[in-house]
Amino acid sequence: MDLRLLRSFRAVVDAGTVNAAASYLHISQPALSRQLQQLERQVSVRLFERERGRLMLTAAGRAFLSAADDVLAAAENARSLADALAAGRLERIRMAAPTTTLTDVIAPFLATLDVSDPLITVREATYSQALSALRSERDLAVITAPPPRQFASVTVASLPVWAYVSPSHRLAAETSITLTDLAREPLVLLHDHFRARTLVDERLASAGLSPLDVIECDHPQVAQALAASGRGVAVLSDDPRFDLVPLRILIDGGADLQLTLHAAWNRQHHAATQLASVAERLALFCQQRYKTI
Repeated sequence: MDLRLLRSFRAVVDAGTVNAAASYLHISQPALSRQLQQLERQVSVRLFERERGRLMLTAAGRAFLSAADDVLAAAENARSLADALAAGRLERIRMAAPTTTLTDVIAPFLATLDVSDPLITVREATYSQALSALRSERDLAVITAPPPRQFASVTVASLPVWAYVSPSHRLAAETSITLTDLAREPLVLLHDHFRARTLVDERLASAGLSPLDVIECDHPQVAQALAASGRGVAVLSDDPRFDLVPLRILIDGGADLQLTLHAAWNRQHHAATQLASVAERLALFCQQRYKTI
């Protein structure tokens, strides 16, 4: 259907007369009348009736107006999208991130943006799910391991993996714990699709250590709640909750066990420059919030 005819139809509805609508559209009154007649022929219904010198919508016209507005709105959205594509920018950025990153990093970052920034929507995803989403419907992913080389990426932050103990725990006065001492404690660990879990498993295995007792959890806050209730030492990268005391986990040479976040996007993405800028802003936010890289 001709968008020009729909715009003319809407203009007449708003103005109430052909003369006023023609003036608004900068066309002659006879030309506008012909457009209305053409539209009525196309839809095979009468759209207007004259009442006291004004054009009023018929029942069919009122029903058609809603559909016409939908078409015009969709056309405007398509035009805006085309302009954005041509300019290499996005009005909406679709992101993927794991649970802890979403809660402790992405959500606080989003709270610092304003309405002049693109709208960022986030879907929870594991590492493999995030990479798969980058190949289809997601624009940007924040992940806990480097992406394959086919993706562009920047390092967003290096964050500590903590050993959390309750304030009443005998280690609560300490600031750190070695892998050897950690293995002697009952541990509250997340399942192995969480990067913090795989990191501590790898470090314990490389040191020839095996934890004596493990409680596994699906959710970081549940792990922290169990640690707060005295069930064990929770190992995760989340920000502290329930008044837990964080201990640094010491690995080779006294370095801290850390988890590195990476922002990744498709190199061929039409808005790759904009996505890189968002990733850099996220990295700066993390540096200021966590005093990291």
